[in-house]
Amino acid sequence: MQTALACATGLALLAQPALACTSLVLAANDGGRIYGRTMEFGIPLHSQAMKMPRGFANVGIGPDGTPGKGKSWNSKYAVIGANVFGMPFYVDGMNEAGLAGGMLNAPNTAQYQDVPAGQEANSIAPQQLLTYVLTNFATVGEVREALGKMYVSNAPMKAWGGVPRAHMTLHDAAGGSIVVEYLGGQLVINDNVIGVMTNDPAFTWHLANIGNYANLSGLDKKPLTVNGHTFPPASSGNGLHGIPGSMLSPDRFVRASLYVLNTPTDATTDVQKARVWHILNNFDIPYGSIYLDASSGYGGGANAYEFTEWTVVADLKNKTYSIRSFENPQIMTLDFKGFDLNGKTVTNLPLLK
Repeated sequence: MQTALACATGLALLAQPALACTSLVLAANDGGRIYGRTMEFGIPLHSQAMKMPRGFANVGIGPDGTPGKGKSWNSKYAVIGANVFGMPFYVDGMNEAGLAGGMLNAPNTAQYQDVPAGQEANSIAPQQLLTYVLTNFATVGEVREALGKMYVSNAPMKAWGGVPRAHMTLHDAAGGSIVVEYLGGQLVINDNVIGVMTNDPAFTWHLANIGNYANLSGLDKKPLTVNGHTFPPASSGNGLHGIPGSMLSPDRFVRASLYVLNTPTDATTDVQKARVWHILNNFDIPYGSIYLDASSGYGGGANAYEFTEWTVVADLKNKTYSIRSFENPQIMTLDFKGFDLNGKTVTNLPLLK
């Protein structure tokens, strides 16, 4: 098995239709961490909030896409999060130990592993990756160690029309953050030093690109003075003048990073939770602003609008998972007190409409 361990960030998921997700994490001064992300897609995902108990039997999907031919397992930790199309796979979530994260679309870079003959039962399909991680591990360190001992195959997924290519961002309650990618058939895990992740290109490209914006900050610059004449800025906010503003993944990565890096950390978990909601408001994609042509490979095989279908904020200290949908800005909050952690079945709840 080929495995490469590198150095910096978080994780992501999804398939060939467009998916312009933005994710981040903020630390608090009382030991708390707040994770947040947006979910965009080119076709309706029909997502539901999903609760999976401990001991739930997950059936591993083999490299050929057949359930039961892959690595099956029973959930060690209960998980709350969001699925797509009613399927029992998480695209975002948090477990009872405070490990949280999601899948972000990476169709141009994600390439999973070729599974050697005889190792099929030690592999899972890419759409199972986040579910496998959240149901089995409490820290990013455990994830880093475990993924190098198994395979994530290029199993096709009928609902996606092919292989669901994505990368994964993960954050634990103890302060660890990583980005998990499969590049050129190799596992690559980087520490997420900023806590931000978007879509393609690969994470290390985004880290290199952020250096091009080192001149920007939240601190307003002094007025320009030339030969005794002063030229003040038109208003406050010139410290971030020149921040990239498009919906492209690299631009969103830069904006989210600058917002995170300039947010004061001397604040409680509750304060940081409110701040994460406000930061994520900046990444709402209004309906009609991105139109995808079916031939582009990003439209899910249909001409479609891409927009922010839902937004999530998870409190890794208090173990709450909050989600709001495009149709309704009212926040729906789940926790681990609201269901039987040792139950036998998965529970799906419709998002607020």
